Amino acid sequence: MEESIAGFKQRGSWGDIVEHGERISRALRDAGVEDEAFEEWDEWRPKAHETLDEDVEEKTAAQASIQEGPGEREGKDPEDDIKSAGEKLSESYEKVEEGDNDGAIERWQDSINYATRAADSAGRKAIRTVEDTVYRKVMTQLAPYYFDNELVSANVQQSSRGDESEFVFEVNINDDELKGEVSDRLASYDDEVDRWHVDTEKQVETAEVAEGAEFSSPDNEGESKSTTN
Repeated sequence: MEESIAGFKQRGSWGDIVEHGERISRALRDAGVEDEAFEEWDEWRPKAHETLDEDVEEKTAAQASIQEGPGEREGKDPEDDIKSAGEKLSESYEKVEEGDNDGAIERWQDSINYATRAADSAGRKAIRTVEDTVYRKVMTQLAPYYFDNELVSANVQQSSRGDESEFVFEVNINDDELKGEVSDRLASYDDEVDRWHVDTEKQVETAEVAEGAEFSSPDNEGESKSTTN
């Protein structure tokens, strides 16, 4: 791992960058960070079972998309708000006929608010459609896959060396004090945590079947016997 003012950078295989993300998540969690910003990062970071050009691309497009507006957060479609706007406008006319000018103004303002919220929701949905298309078709060809919130800024890129692919995963902690604590914890993990994924159990038997390799666990070291006569 390379550490600089820009963050913590890991080069290597897909497994290497997955482990890099896991270690940073573990360091943040051990530092007591478990808020919504952490959950967003932990969801986005590459996982062992994922691929860059499908899973990470999809998560990046979703994360980069314009956020939900007030109506969407309440689960209201634009059509719902347009209907409510019409109802409030009708009530406003009724108040005018009753001579209740204050009530009429209040209902009229409610109607405007619903109409504005409907336009906002519809506009956001339209923008997301364009954003998703542009991101998937254009931006992923020009820029790395990235993540950014108040806690973490990160990006991952893929390059080729001969017949092999190499990934570069750079993660920065946006708070300098927390970044220093994460740095200390990452250094301690190099001595205390076995290599491979921090949060993933080693699949030794699966690897044996897939690769035809033989492994001996630390508990059995020294106990294997030669079969040569």
